[in-house]
Amino acid sequence: MPNTLVSGPEGVRALVAELADGERLAGLDVGSKTIGVAISDGQRIIASPHFTVRRLRLADDIAALSTTFSDQSIGGAVIGLPVNMNGSEGPRCQSVRQFATDLGTRTGMALALWGERLSSAAVNRCLIDADLSRRRRGQLVDKLAAAYILQGALDFLAKEHPLR
Repeated sequence: MPNTLVSGPEGVRALVAELADGERLAGLDVGSKTIGVAISDGQRIIASPHFTVRRLRLADDIAALSTTFSDQSIGGAVIGLPVNMNGSEGPRCQSVRQFATDLGTRTGMALALWGERLSSAAVNRCLIDADLSRRRRGQLVDKLAAAYILQGALDFLAKEHPLR
């Protein structure tokens, strides 16, 4: 069974240990209405925003992600876990954990959870600073938040293995 519910550094370490050389990672920002998707390069150094899935039914959401995972040689995913500022987990964390469980069960993909406090807020601040309209920010924020989450995990890995 894949590593679906381990969070933080331990989860990311275990996730990467399951990947074959050249397999890429996806980053997911799971919201109630959308799922932002980012994808790493083959060396797992840089996260790039990819697209946003408009949530419909769980089966449709997972099918859309599975197609991308297959097409892009993705071997695992880092899913943002929206912990509260004090480190506690609220209802959104429970929802994301359930989504991760369902995704792992249905795809067999290796997964890890990564804390994502304020990722969307940080991305929104950058987009506001770039003077983007509210509409354009809405089109970009989810996939950019996914890239922010994935880049955090990739940066952690780079610090652990600087010569990889």
